[in-house]
Amino acid sequence: MTITSARAEVPGGAVPVHRRLAVGAVAGPVLFTAAWLVLGFVSSGYTLFDHTFTDYSPVSQPISGLGMGATAGYMNTAFVVTGLILIAGVVGVFRATGDPERSVLRRAALVLLAATGAGQIVCGVFDLEAVMPHMLGFLLALGTPVVGFPVAGRYFRTIPGWRRFGTWLMLGGPLTLALLIAFFATFQPTADGAEHGVAGLVQRIGVLEVHAWYVAMGLLALRRHHGRPHE
Repeated sequence: MTITSARAEVPGGAVPVHRRLAVGAVAGPVLFTAAWLVLGFVSSGYTLFDHTFTDYSPVSQPISGLGMGATAGYMNTAFVVTGLILIAGVVGVFRATGDPERSVLRRAALVLLAATGAGQIVCGVFDLEAVMPHMLGFLLALGTPVVGFPVAGRYFRTIPGWRRFGTWLMLGGPLTLALLIAFFATFQPTADGAEHGVAGLVQRIGVLEVHAWYVAMGLLALRRHHGRPHE
C-alpha cells in the first residue's frame, strides 16, 4: 500500500487530517480578503502620528491602516487568525503530497511558505505604531515569497502530480518581487503619517497575488485527495 493511499483510507469515512489542514490554505486568504474589503468600507480612517481621524482610502493607504482606530480589533484579529490558518494550511499541503522524505529542500520550502502566515501574525500583534516589528512582519509576509515560491516550486516539481504547479509557482517569486518594488516606489507617507498616491492599491494587488498561490496549492491538495492528480 502506498503512503498516499494509506492516508486516503481513513476508518469510518473520516476526513484525513492533512485534508482538513489543507483547507486552511484556501480559507485563510478568503478570510483576510473579506476582512479588508468589508472593513475598508466602514473605517473612519486614522492618521498615525497625531492620532486624528481622516477618510480611509484603500487606494492610497495600506491594509495595516485598518489595524488602527475603530476597526483595529477586527483587522488585527484577522491578521492573527489568518496567519494561524495559513500555517496550518501549508502543513496540510505538504502532508498531502504523500512525500515520505524529509529532505532539506522540503524543510526549506515548508518553512519559507509558512513564513507568510508568521508575518501576518506579527502584523496583527504589532500595529503601525510599532513600526519596526510591524515592518518585519510585512517583509516576512510579502518579502519571503520572493525566495519561498521558487524554492517551493522546485520542491513541488519533484512530486508526481505537482510538477505543473511547481513550474508555475517558480514564476511567483519574480512577480512578487516586482509588486513589492512597486509598493515601495509608490509609498508616499507625509510628515503627519498620512499616505498619498496608489501604494494601498499596489499592496492589495500584491497580497492578492501571494494569497492566490496558497489558494491554488490548497485546492490542488484537496483535488488530489479526491483522486484527480495533475501533472
